Amino acid sequence: MSLHTDYALRMPHATVNNADFHYLQAGSGDDILLLCGLGDDVTAWDGQFEPLRKHYRVTVIDNRGVGRSSLPDGEFTVRDMAEDAAGLCAALGIESAHVMGFSMGGAIAQELAIAHPELARSLVIVGSWCYSDRLFRTFIETAEWSAGIADDERKWLIGFLASTYSVAVFEDGRVDAFCEAALNNPYPQSTESFQRTARAILSHDTRDRLPQITAPTLVLYGEEDVICPPRHSRQIAALIPGAELVGVPAQAHQPFQEDPAGFNRIILNFWANC
Repeated sequence: MSLHTDYALRMPHATVNNADFHYLQAGSGDDILLLCGLGDDVTAWDGQFEPLRKHYRVTVIDNRGVGRSSLPDGEFTVRDMAEDAAGLCAALGIESAHVMGFSMGGAIAQELAIAHPELARSLVIVGSWCYSDRLFRTFIETAEWSAGIADDERKWLIGFLASTYSVAVFEDGRVDAFCEAALNNPYPQSTESFQRTARAILSHDTRDRLPQITAPTLVLYGEEDVICPPRHSRQIAALIPGAELVGVPAQAHQPFQEDPAGFNRIILNFWANC
């Protein structure tokens, strides 16, 4: 889920694939492209945006129907969202980037690297999956259904966060801050948009195409991840030639939020060697 920061930066937009996309961009140097997960806007990467812009030019996208990006008509797929990202990069003059995505953003990153190999200088895939098996589909279908009938937003959100963060985040109270930030987001995602995006990821399957990826790849996961258990990351790493696999102990689906400093050290070291 997203954290909220009131950025003093101008938030520009670009029209791609019949949608208006908002993004953040700052810094200079090699390009970093950050892709968000289901239900998250650019603020999900708060713990990375400021530190990374000191070394790179960082671009973060609000996916279609999230934050201040519009939602075009009709159903869509993960491949469509990858084309959104590619189109925005073209509009911004980004020819090659270190691409990092978490959860659904990691699925988008896979499709982006497969369809546009020249665009992905390297890949970091965090807490993601390459095949929507029955167990994963059941979880997403349940989230979609419950979002449509929930009559208490706070209770629904806390229930969803129970599958997102580790026990430590609940025990030390950080989950309450995460929950309040999401509830107070001035640009909340609509239920319709959440449900349509959830349906978009149900058919994701890159197993037969991941071996095509030639970019240096880091697959990173939290060892307590419930949404995308470690088996998913191990499968991704096994299918991408030369991929590096790193598990983070005692953290769950979004380790970049649970320990931003530790996470940032890992990815900066990876990029320094790409």
